[in-house]
Amino acid sequence: MTEPGAVVVPPLRSPAPAPTPARLPRLDHVAYGGDYNPEQWPKDVWDLDHEAFDAARITTVTLGVFAWSLTQPAEDVYDFTVLDEIVQRAADAGRWICLATGTGALSPWIARAYPEVTRVDFQGRKHRYGQRHNACWSSPAFRRLAAGIAGKVAERYGDHPNVVAWHVGNEYGGDGGACYCDLCAAEFRAWLRERYGTLEELNEAWCTTFWSHRFTDWDEIEPPSALTEHWKDRRYTAFQGITLDYRRFSTDNAIRQFAEEKAAIRAHSDLPVTTNLMGFFEPLDYHRWAPHLDFASWDNYPPRSDEPWRTALTHDLVRGLKDGAPFWLMEQTPTVTASRDVNPVRRPGVMRLWSWQAVAHGADSVLFFQMRASRGACEMTHGAVLDHSGRLDTRAFREVAGLGAELERLGDLVLGGRTPARCALLVDWDSWWAVEMADGPNRLIGYVPTALSWGRAFWDAGAQLDVVPVTADLSGYDVVAAPLLHMVKGDLPARLRGVAERGGTVLTGYLSGRVDEDDRRFLADVPGPLAGLAGVRVAETDAAEPAVGNPVAFDGGPVVDGRMVFEVLVPEGAEVMARYRADFYAEAPAVTRHRVRAADGGEGHVWYVGTQLDQPGVTHVVRRALARHGLLGPYAEIEGLELATRVTPSGAVVDFLLHHGPAEVTVPLHAAGEDVLTGRRYAVGDRVTLRPTDVVVLRRDEPTEVAVPG
Repeated sequence: MTEPGAVVVPPLRSPAPAPTPARLPRLDHVAYGGDYNPEQWPKDVWDLDHEAFDAARITTVTLGVFAWSLTQPAEDVYDFTVLDEIVQRAADAGRWICLATGTGALSPWIARAYPEVTRVDFQGRKHRYGQRHNACWSSPAFRRLAAGIAGKVAERYGDHPNVVAWHVGNEYGGDGGACYCDLCAAEFRAWLRERYGTLEELNEAWCTTFWSHRFTDWDEIEPPSALTEHWKDRRYTAFQGITLDYRRFSTDNAIRQFAEEKAAIRAHSDLPVTTNLMGFFEPLDYHRWAPHLDFASWDNYPPRSDEPWRTALTHDLVRGLKDGAPFWLMEQTPTVTASRDVNPVRRPGVMRLWSWQAVAHGADSVLFFQMRASRGACEMTHGAVLDHSGRLDTRAFREVAGLGAELERLGDLVLGGRTPARCALLVDWDSWWAVEMADGPNRLIGYVPTALSWGRAFWDAGAQLDVVPVTADLSGYDVVAAPLLHMVKGDLPARLRGVAERGGTVLTGYLSGRVDEDDRRFLADVPGPLAGLAGVRVAETDAAEPAVGNPVAFDGGPVVDGRMVFEVLVPEGAEVMARYRADFYAEAPAVTRHRVRAADGGEGHVWYVGTQLDQPGVTHVVRRALARHGLLGPYAEIEGLELATRVTPSGAVVDFLLHHGPAEVTVPLHAAGEDVLTGRRYAVGDRVTLRPTDVVVLRRDEPTEVAVPG
């Protein structure tokens, strides 16, 4: 039932793609190994490599990621001589193979024969051959040739007993994940015709009466770039609706090209297909990718070493792409990266700790880039299991071998295991794009930093968390956080209300409920369709530079800082939980909580946070919500001690204690069981000491009573 005065959100113009079940490679262990490119070295090195891999318990290699120029040296010439030897040498060593199509970078002859294949960038410059991620996804020649080589690779190796998965392309993206050539312009117009049907609908959606932009012919529409609607960079656009749709189109264009390679593979093989994603990667909407992946995989290269919650949250995001099914960690470095201005080495124990964190959050693989250091070019200083000398007495190799022995002891225990989360964080690429290119109130607001701040609060509190799209089923969650829910689409308000009416807690706040699916403002008080649920309206929105804070005092609680955006709230049913202390709106509400009558006679809570609280402020709100539902973890007060859980298909509960903190801690254990890594048995309350980077993998004694969503 729609409440009186409620803002009605129109149906989705493009309904969300239906989720598809995950199909993972059939292995009886956590896949261990990584990206191996022996074509860079003489063949006498290969035998030495595989001897080293045996010593490190390497079970799986990813082959052929950038082999296109080897396997197809000319348009009508295919030469699998080198790849045949590489594949067979790995198989002879008993290793499983994730085999790539090789299409992550163009061969030089393709660009020479078909100049259309290289991209036109955001500034309107036509690129010549070079680098990688250098192909236009609209190019008929590229699409034909990429699908062609994918089919040839699958035809040749599809029945090979050691090939367990297919790897299409590599880290889709490049130049903002888009091309702006004439081919893309034509494809964009065709995409728009399908989305809107008529120019009248398009003009209405884009508000083209503004600045005399009303289109009367489809061919008048130009891709939004530095030559058309943008100034400064991609976040500065005169017409948000046009730019938003081009980002959606670019995602769909990339997916189409991926799907064509996948279809070519399917003609010869039914093995699962993936491509390596990049976590919180702004240019491409991974939720739109999800149904096209047989299983999700991603490359973990965190920008800092002291933010374990960032990596945890990103694992949760990737796991959420396939409705909570396990994923593959396709790449991480065993030592250093090479892509940043400064590339510090991983400290002792950190690679092991982060690898176990991946498994704890749902990874059924631990794979590295790379197995041997590249001999030349831009990644020759990137870390590897084996350095250029091939020595086995390096710290990196010893750590990799030690982890290999531990994973061997783990065996198949956690394969297929899911995370029993009762909390969800909603992430939406449309809101991300829309809020960051909005003209006001504050362009310095960052979507990912906001999500990370909220995710960190759950992580610090020891609450199991799913990161899911706004289209997800929310019925299994007690606490749902939706920060920066700038764009409200479809039936989301009703589903959020459903959480509260079941007695759950919803958390949202500033800049939420502002625009619809076409990035048009709701003709209503802010927060638009969320106002009735939150029991509050926004009277004014102030903004300030990041250094400017306004103290926010919680009733009976802490005084924290609010920054960046300051919404002056008017309660319309909600109670005031915190007030501003400064400026002309001092004593005005900054945080509210609305009590919603639940179906069972109890109540649900909806919090609205009107300003960007500092981390202690976000933590205070989140912990109050978690405590209400008994979801604070047993180590919530221990700095850096993470508890993550997987429940296996057989019902076994496996807890991972991961110590990211700076100092040794001794804690009473929360459950009885056996540490898989040491064989030591623990009773409830036994004290366990963990030094920094220590890990305990505890298989609980009792059968599970833990509910797992999905």
